[in-house]
Amino acid sequence: MLRSVLTRAVPQFSRLSVSRFSAAAIPAPNPQPEVHYNKLFINNEWQDAVSKKTFPTINPSTGAVIYEVAEGDKVDVDKAVKAAKDAFRLGSPWRRMDASQRGMLLHRLADAIERDAAYLAELETLDNGMPYAVAYAVAVPMVLKTLRYYAGWADKWEGKTIPIDGDFFCYTRHEPIGVCGQIIPWNFPLLMQAWKLSPALATGNTVVMKVAEQTPLSALYVANLIKEVGFPPGVVNIISGMGPTAGAAISSHMDIDKVAFTGSTEVGHLIQKASGASNLKKVTLELGGKSPNIILPDANMEDAVDQAHQASFFNQGQVCCAGSRTFVQESIYNEFVERSVERAKKRVVGDPFNLSTEQGAQVDDEQFKKILGYISSGKKEGAKLMCGGGAASDRGYFIQPTIFGDVQDGMTIACEEIFGPVMQVLKFKSIEEVIERANDTQYGLAAAVFTTDINKAQYISNSLRAGTVWINCYNVFGVQAPFGGYKASGIGREMGEYGLEGYTEVKTVTVKIPQKNS
Repeated sequence: MLRSVLTRAVPQFSRLSVSRFSAAAIPAPNPQPEVHYNKLFINNEWQDAVSKKTFPTINPSTGAVIYEVAEGDKVDVDKAVKAAKDAFRLGSPWRRMDASQRGMLLHRLADAIERDAAYLAELETLDNGMPYAVAYAVAVPMVLKTLRYYAGWADKWEGKTIPIDGDFFCYTRHEPIGVCGQIIPWNFPLLMQAWKLSPALATGNTVVMKVAEQTPLSALYVANLIKEVGFPPGVVNIISGMGPTAGAAISSHMDIDKVAFTGSTEVGHLIQKASGASNLKKVTLELGGKSPNIILPDANMEDAVDQAHQASFFNQGQVCCAGSRTFVQESIYNEFVERSVERAKKRVVGDPFNLSTEQGAQVDDEQFKKILGYISSGKKEGAKLMCGGGAASDRGYFIQPTIFGDVQDGMTIACEEIFGPVMQVLKFKSIEEVIERANDTQYGLAAAVFTTDINKAQYISNSLRAGTVWINCYNVFGVQAPFGGYKASGIGREMGEYGLEGYTEVKTVTVKIPQKNS
């Protein structure tokens, strides 16, 4: 049963998850894992917030409080930045550490996470609501791949020699930027932490990270592993707190040299402004999306239906690059919608610790109500509700897999990022028409096209203004491949070799070559 659930839920990861983690290999989860860390991690020490404030982190499956967590704010960020700045000072143990040793520390961190994989997956499910099978067999393995990939880059991010004119020897160095502020989201807490930490540490930076207030627990446990494996004090500092206080303090801090953020486009604007108003710190942003998923009439219908289902509903629809605008050519539209509704009605929604569950809870009450509000707007604006449309449980933040047909481009549900299990299906006639409509959005994070005609696939993929385009697949991520968006979907790229560029400065060094021995 588990093998089929994993394959249905995340076909793009099926080779990774199913081959490595059979049903027998996934340990039975503990639905009430003990919480070991709930304080701020600064300079390799656990500290209360200066204000002594705490906030509750909530189990989205029940609405109950899991634990009280320290609420850091500006004063705590200042302390963390000082620790990071001290750790980055010239001559410090971190600055003098060989690049290969930095890579070794990342490998050791990956080993420690792999050792504690089941516990971390339990924390992720408890705090975030994602199915445990996905957390253990997909999220954690991707964390390990990310850490180990960038561990390998630590001593290979090389400069160049440049043949400039004259009697000079010219070369470039790739040097760390300095203190990096990182603000991660709640939809994939462990994975987003790894996406941010790995390239920053591989290139020799120090980090002050604010974790999402909705999901702090797994990131704080990883902080303990960072200390355990031997990272020097101050290299990594983890702050739990709120966006308007701790997040804003990072964005505007004069001693932070770079900020990386994953989250909403609205907050991305605020971070960009804060950078400009403070010290012009470097910024990378991975923001929202309203990604088009285009189904041509010659596509494999069964596969297209299943992939579009995953594109809309994976991780409760809480995916920035979700295929949230499904464009279907008119000749196959009715069949596609009928099959999609049939598939959605079979989707298993419920207790995320149950290994048969495909869809868990939305992250919190705010998101729950926001999604239901979008569903209500779809009904009011004339979209046809084909299935779902309401809560899936009388407690917790579960929402039925929902499909709207007869969706028009100007409807709210077709324009705004819902970030929930809501699929909108739009009809189109020609390729030129669907390309124009697909690009008619402020976003440009991802897109997909399903067709058996390689010429059409290449033409459409080249015409779409998006940072990632999938052909006959969706949500396929490799740590080797860069990810990021056009337009309001972001600035810069994460992952792959391109992900290193955002964490280094390029220095040119020119040396006069004497022509005679003196």
